[in-house]
Amino acid sequence: MDMTDLNIDTLARTIYGEARGESEEGKQAIANVVLNRVALADAHPHFGLGTAASACKAPFQFTCWNKNDPNCQVISNVTDEDPVFAECLQIASDALDGYLQDLTNGATYYYVTGSVEPAWAYQHEPCAIIGRHQFYKNIA
Repeated sequence: MDMTDLNIDTLARTIYGEARGESEEGKQAIANVVLNRVALADAHPHFGLGTAASACKAPFQFTCWNKNDPNCQVISNVTDEDPVFAECLQIASDALDGYLQDLTNGATYYYVTGSVEPAWAYQHEPCAIIGRHQFYKNIA
């Protein structure tokens, strides 16, 4: 698998793991966050090494890649025979080709509405709300 394929596959698995129950826009928003992190990787080393694959798999950044998260097994085993994963592959490809607008207004973080608010979100206003996710930027 070449680096382009690895980036598409890893981004698609991240989208699937984080937003498979969301609309197309909700899935696209996860791709937007990953690409926003890629763009800021030089200033924020915890965002990865400047590729989609490294941003997705940076330690403790996207819970679906955490080995103790049940989603990790799910995203490892899904194939493009699953129509939702096939959609995620298309979104990932379009995102990496630069075809998708940023629906998140530059967000680099998000969490699911109704879950425990992360400490980093305290006293910050979301820059977008898409589906069940609240999106944030300018988090130090």
